[in-house]
Amino acid sequence: MKLGIVGLPNVGKSTLFNAITSAGAESANYPFCTIEPNIGVVEVPDKRLEFLTKMSNSGKTVPAVIEFFDIAGLVKGASKGEGLGNKFLSHIREVEAVVHVVRCFDDENVIHVESTVDPKRDIEIIELELVLADLEVMSKRLERLSKVVKNDKSLLPEFELVQRIVQALENEQQARFLEYTDEEEKLLKTFNLITAKPVLYAANVDEKYLEDPTGNAYVDEVKKHAAQDNSEVITVCGKIEEEISVLDDEEKKEFLQEMGLNESGLDKLIRTSYHLLGLISFFTTGPMESKAWTIIKGTKAPQAAGKIHSDIERGFIRAEVTSYKDVVECGSMLAAKEKGLMRLEGKEYVMEDGDIVLFRFNV
Repeated sequence: MKLGIVGLPNVGKSTLFNAITSAGAESANYPFCTIEPNIGVVEVPDKRLEFLTKMSNSGKTVPAVIEFFDIAGLVKGASKGEGLGNKFLSHIREVEAVVHVVRCFDDENVIHVESTVDPKRDIEIIELELVLADLEVMSKRLERLSKVVKNDKSLLPEFELVQRIVQALENEQQARFLEYTDEEEKLLKTFNLITAKPVLYAANVDEKYLEDPTGNAYVDEVKKHAAQDNSEVITVCGKIEEEISVLDDEEKKEFLQEMGLNESGLDKLIRTSYHLLGLISFFTTGPMESKAWTIIKGTKAPQAAGKIHSDIERGFIRAEVTSYKDVVECGSMLAAKEKGLMRLEGKEYVMEDGDIVLFRFNV
């Protein structure tokens, strides 16, 4: 899973990126200090995996991972190349979802590229640049298709879809808000449009907000905007996350308790991103390793097996499935099996979050 962190310069993107990846990305109080995207790989925290490792006495624990791309700050005119915008926008096309960081704190020591803090305006600047970037790409595609569609009727569905998307973008409407048929969805994926990607807003707040979550009008603005397009909002404090990132697990737990927080901003971000992209995890466990695998909700057993190895999908016979909940209640895989809680599932079985699986195959 690849997530792109975007926003205006100096909203806290690189600070947040440093915190969630401990990668030490350059963070400076001036625009465009990030030119090439910093890429960080983050382990997905999952207490279920810890339990399975202990239960199986596994030699290795392999969590699922997320790749974060810290994409440089965009400004007005980015779609036309302002502030190296074209280069930055091309990086966003590579990700599966966009984390839009919005500044929701006042600090006279941190310059705002637009001089004042205004989340609604800031969001609209970024969204317009993304729309304009997609419009440029799709207009060229439409022009190209219009020249060949008369002689090749098989291109008509694509031509009509591109025409509809261009019209929406011209009206400053993002591609993700249009309705598509199943066939159109397949075509849409090949276009790799930025505005077709799901968006998660990360309201970057100061410590005061953590003490009083009701007293930040900036966060309210972000939530109001997100509600209009059915997007989700999480609140993070980049500075706090950076402090937490250098602590060990026990210290982190104590720190969060002192702050009155149930989870870190990173955990919240990962959990919400999974939900946003419709992702779930299944597990394999044994003496050698316990491992978490990420799949899209609705994936059938053979395709899940293919995540492990293409040969297992090709020679799939059956899946031996036990739910994590049943294993915890019984105390072990063997006890769950003795109670008849291990199921034999075939090719049509749709995987569930928390399934512990042993795939049987023959090639």
